Amino acid sequence: MSNTLSYRGYTTSMTFDPDDKIIVGRVLDIDDILSFHGESVGEFESNFHMVVDDYIAACAQLDSPPEKPASGKIMLRVAPTVHAAALKAAARSGISLNKWAEQALSAAAHLPAGRSTSSGKSRHA
Repeated sequence: MSNTLSYRGYTTSMTFDPDDKIIVGRVLDIDDILSFHGESVGEFESNFHMVVDDYIAACAQLDSPPEKPASGKIMLRVAPTVHAAALKAAARSGISLNKWAEQALSAAAHLPAGRSTSSGKSRHA
């Protein structure tokens, strides 16, 4: 059983709050904070759609592209010499080329390798 829903490329978590007897949601894998709730699954899903649509519309009004979750898949074309050097560096490190590239990209972006959750920072008020 999954506790997530997807809409327009965005995914939300579903957490039941027993004190308030509501389902609380937060859009996952983006830094912008989009949260909402519903008293039923139907209301929760409707509010999820509304918050995503409102976010996309607000970004358009601000002339700022909405943040989209990353899939974790990257297709790159590099020079054969770069590819060969990366393969050798990964082999020397005893890890796969994918893991080596993730570490190299994380270092270049100044992020910890394997980061899988959003930081909670908000770009839009």
